[in-house]
Amino acid sequence: MSSNTVLTVAVMLVAAVVIGGVLLFNRTDASDNASQGGASQGADPVAADVLRKPDSHTLLEAPDDKVTVVEFLDYQCPACAGYYMNITKKLEKDYAGQITFVTRNFPLEMHPLAVPAARAAEAAALQGKYSEMYHALYDNYQSWARSAGGEASGDPEQAQARFDEFARQIGLDLDRFHRDMNSEEVTQRIERDKADGETAGVSGTPTIFINGMKFTPEGDTFAAVDAQLRARLDEALAA
Repeated sequence: MSSNTVLTVAVMLVAAVVIGGVLLFNRTDASDNASQGGASQGADPVAADVLRKPDSHTLLEAPDDKVTVVEFLDYQCPACAGYYMNITKKLEKDYAGQITFVTRNFPLEMHPLAVPAARAAEAAALQGKYSEMYHALYDNYQSWARSAGGEASGDPEQAQARFDEFARQIGLDLDRFHRDMNSEEVTQRIERDKADGETAGVSGTPTIFINGMKFTPEGDTFAAVDAQLRARLDEALAA
């Protein structure tokens, strides 16, 4: 095997271990919340105005808002990237026109590039290109979020160079992009999202709510979680 092949396999194995641990953590966290009356399946729903603000970003929007999915995410989180590649990216295509899909920022301290990436997404939003930057960040996750050894990258200059490349590719004014990334408006937006997440009981990412109810993954593979999530969505659409 070539050195590049070995490296790729190693990165995939590390990601699989991390993602599996996050899935298990979210299941445990949800059980704890349920015992404490928190916002998990079978508990009371989280208030709609906590999960979604009038200016929250939507990747999908259904005309009747019958089913609303809210995801609190961290752009550098490997589990979030895994959900995107294996679950939510497909939902955008398969449930277009049927559900409203809202994304909120919840950068974790353990990921040094989570806040800069959130700033990039919010700055792009101010030029009407949130969806494009959201997809660029996750579609090119390995190029800015992980080091050559597969660990979480902490190189802000390298990451910023990639963010700038994404900005150019989606047609942003680069000078304005830089100003907006460092603006108080963007800072407050990220802080508001995280505060709302904490109010909703979010402690890890990704955390998903369906019509205010916390979605608790029960499977240990993306295929199992995808099937469970789709079953919940189909049930809510049929109600």
